[in-house]
Amino acid sequence: MSGDQFILTIDDEPQILRLLQLVLEKDGYRVMSAATGEEGVLRVRTNAFALVILDLGLPDMDGMEVLKRIRRISRVPVIILSVRSGETEIIGALDNGADDYLTKPFRTGELLARVRVCLRKVQHPEETPHVSIGSLVVDTSARVVTKSGMPVKLTATEYDLLILFIRHAGKVLTHKFLLETVWGPAYSEETQYTRVHVGNLRKKIEDDPANPRFIQTESGIGYRFMKE
Repeated sequence: MSGDQFILTIDDEPQILRLLQLVLEKDGYRVMSAATGEEGVLRVRTNAFALVILDLGLPDMDGMEVLKRIRRISRVPVIILSVRSGETEIIGALDNGADDYLTKPFRTGELLARVRVCLRKVQHPEETPHVSIGSLVVDTSARVVTKSGMPVKLTATEYDLLILFIRHAGKVLTHKFLLETVWGPAYSEETQYTRVHVGNLRKKIEDDPANPRFIQTESGIGYRFMKE
């Protein structure tokens, strides 16, 4: 049930705040709003929210700074909702701790789907020994992967990538995040590493690597692993 889940919306446009409140409350969530960055950070500091929806164009400070301040005090999931659609802004927000990024104008159905993904990740953070996604089964204790009952031979790097994707299912992972996590900070700019290894991983786990079901490309940004 979503009725006890409290969501904070931070936006300086009253009509957007009203729309978000209407859509979210209709879906069973409780909503609190803030019209400035300072107010938003204060509300995060003094309330227990399940999720924050944050605009980047705020009157008193840039939303990116608000995101950084929130991350200093809380691990609450944050979805950016902004008119800024450039790769630089999206990558910057994700690298600074945002869990997802949606551009305005937005479809309410897509927003609610992104909200559910973020909340599921918080509610079920534990890694289970066996992960089943369609025909794909991952035994994390034995580091064994099978597809349709047949073993899938992954390199150590491919396996690490797959586990990272599964742990963050539904979330956009930037090239920088993948590189620094799997290869180390010295490789943060080597985007060809992710493209090559993700391409190889797709060939082994996807039915049609050219039209992947699991590992979706977020053009110019990174990848999103889809479990459903």
